[in-house]
Amino acid sequence: MKLLISGGAGFIGSNLIRYILAKYPEYKIVNLDKLSYCGNLENLKDIKTNPNYSFIKGDICEPKIVDRVIRDVDIVINMAAETHVDRSIADASSFIKTNVFGTYVLLEAARKRSIKLFLQISTDEAYGSIPEGSFKETDRLAPSSPYAASKAAADQLAGAYFTTYNLPIIITRSSNNFGPYQYPEKIIPLFITNLLEGKKVPLYGDGLNRRDWLFVLDNCAAIDLVLHKGKVGEIYNIASGNELNNRELTDIILKKMSRPEDYIEYVTDRLGHDRRYSLDCSKLRALGWQPGYNFNDALGLTVDWYSNNQTWWQRLKKS
Repeated sequence: MKLLISGGAGFIGSNLIRYILAKYPEYKIVNLDKLSYCGNLENLKDIKTNPNYSFIKGDICEPKIVDRVIRDVDIVINMAAETHVDRSIADASSFIKTNVFGTYVLLEAARKRSIKLFLQISTDEAYGSIPEGSFKETDRLAPSSPYAASKAAADQLAGAYFTTYNLPIIITRSSNNFGPYQYPEKIIPLFITNLLEGKKVPLYGDGLNRRDWLFVLDNCAAIDLVLHKGKVGEIYNIASGNELNNRELTDIILKKMSRPEDYIEYVTDRLGHDRRYSLDCSKLRALGWQPGYNFNDALGLTVDWYSNNQTWWQRLKKS
């Protein structure tokens, strides 16, 4: 089995590549990544000599590159995306280009090559905010931010390729991931690294926005399950049930790192900030998936990783 993973030098992509190579030593993986600011080959330095792994620097928005790379691939896993909401609010152009047009380029190449499966990796943010209850895969998409809208558009495009061309598509939508190798602009690695530097942590608004927190390796296990047992044409939500508001999350991080409450600095809220995300994952659990990591243990592993890999993130925060 040969897999093309786009965006494999990013946070979730690099963890997934390592996970798959460890579990399926006979699989081959091609990592296509343009190495934007959050793409980092240091994330994969431990497996770069693996004979079943290869890296190609390239942009999914370039049809010639994609057509060449996809030539002898069985499965495409599209993880390449611009993902940071604040950046999309400041300038949405790169999000529309990569997340929408880039997905189109991959879909077109996959259609021409008649690949076995196209797995589109998406986000709970495509559904928008929900005051109570949980979103099911059949619920209407109502994204709030330009980032979320670009991912929702990509999902709709993938679904259209399934309906129109019978391209074998599966979509996963996961809640907020955290863990090793996450770029330190997202809340958990930002707060951990700020505290390691002796800096305060910036908490948006009243701190009561709620998110579900999913350890990245649990997401990798879910993607693996969907890859092998998921039904073509379906969407699968992935979430752990670890729902916290941002103030609760901040207090847990402060306690783990032995810092007092006065390290919190409240800042102006993000524009269009969704209040709460929540996913119904009963379809995925029916396939046999459940989280393998306790949230507190996984957060402890994450704190330890950033504490022990300060050279990795210090360079990124200076750039």
